[in-house]
Amino acid sequence: MRHVSTVVLFAIGLVGCGDGLQAVYPTRPPASPGLPVAEPTPSRVVVHATISGAALKKALDEQVPSTGAGTFPLLGGERKYSWQRVSTAVSFSRGRIALQAQVLAKVSLPLTELSFPIDLKVHAEPVVAADYRARLQSLEVDVSSSDPRLKLAQNVAGALDKIKEQIEEKLKEFTYDLRPILAETHGRIAKPIDIPLGDARGCAELRVIGVEAGPTVLADGVEKDLAVVIVPSVTLPCAASPEAQKLPPLANVAAVPSGPFTVTVPVAARYEELQKAMTLAFTDGKLFFSKDFPQLYLSNPEVYTSKDQIVVKLHLQGPVKKGSIKVNLDGDLYMIGTPTIVDNELRVPDLEPTIETRDFLLKLAAAISGSQIRDAARSALRLDIGERLKSVRAKLSSDLAFGDGQGCLKADVSKIAVTGVHAHASYLRVYVSVTAQAGVYLPCPQIIPSEPIRTPPPPAVSTR
Repeated sequence: MRHVSTVVLFAIGLVGCGDGLQAVYPTRPPASPGLPVAEPTPSRVVVHATISGAALKKALDEQVPSTGAGTFPLLGGERKYSWQRVSTAVSFSRGRIALQAQVLAKVSLPLTELSFPIDLKVHAEPVVAADYRARLQSLEVDVSSSDPRLKLAQNVAGALDKIKEQIEEKLKEFTYDLRPILAETHGRIAKPIDIPLGDARGCAELRVIGVEAGPTVLADGVEKDLAVVIVPSVTLPCAASPEAQKLPPLANVAAVPSGPFTVTVPVAARYEELQKAMTLAFTDGKLFFSKDFPQLYLSNPEVYTSKDQIVVKLHLQGPVKKGSIKVNLDGDLYMIGTPTIVDNELRVPDLEPTIETRDFLLKLAAAISGSQIRDAARSALRLDIGERLKSVRAKLSSDLAFGDGQGCLKADVSKIAVTGVHAHASYLRVYVSVTAQAGVYLPCPQIIPSEPIRTPPPPAVSTR
């Protein structure tokens, strides 16, 4: 009876909401205005761009003139000439693009018109300028013909030089705009990605601050590593800038790290948002945790920090009936622990009741085990960050076609890992590491499915 009276008296004191207990609980830090700060470190998203030889030939065919005309002096008068490109071949030699074409030239003479075959050879180095336009530099144009009649015209008036100057001028004006390709990639990266978290609204923002281009590799096409320099962050609630980002100028650099890349994303979450995430484990705002007392529940979770530790305040309410003990509990419990990351989950594995709460649970041990409340709180506070980032992984891993199907971006996120957690006065910062690989293709490669391997039937077994 003495122990029962102690329990009843302590429960009555608990109903008094602390006036009788005069407990010293971890103090909540003063509220700080403003959104949580992620303070991200710049990272590089490497995109390997591939322009096939066929796509490059098509671009040159469209921009290199196919016809031309003019006049040249011959035999005391101005003679008209015209030419037409009839075939084109693109190859790669010594780090430069080689364009070879057959040209048919016509020269008007008194009483007749002569046709001459011309060989056109162009060597040039492709470069990409800050405005994302590919151009040809170190241009060499050679126009020649084995026909002796055109050689005569060349010796007299430089007819071949006239044709060469026309073609060379057009090639100097040649550009291949890569901005539409990078604009699709930039728009995809720069757009904030919503992260579902119950009633809380979070978002991932990959702010682009620069684009770098590595050296050009010519291998039956043009290949180039492009690095999009981003400042990644995840904020809860969402603190992404509403203003649309502009694609920054391209910077040509000596080298870009190729292959898979890793981006470290800081996730800044206010404790109010963690409270909302914690309530996901509650049903209609209540967490029933005891089989012996099915009407006893926890509610109204509050999360804050005290000296680099997480403090969880829970309201305990419901009837306790055991033997002669009959009391309705209605009061607050406090638990404290250190946040950590275990297999992509935010947990507080050492969450334990504070001194005052532990004293109450010990006195109540005759009726209910305090470990049930502790374990329920630990489970409710567990936040699977990897599960929350599945939508981010899916959006970053899908393919994106552009240019009416002429090209595509292929990206694959191979790993998302949570690497660290730090508690601040008004928010929690979690670090997430994302490993991925991406490529841009012109045209989009067609994957031919492999034929299934046919297993030969087993040899017949003789029954004789």
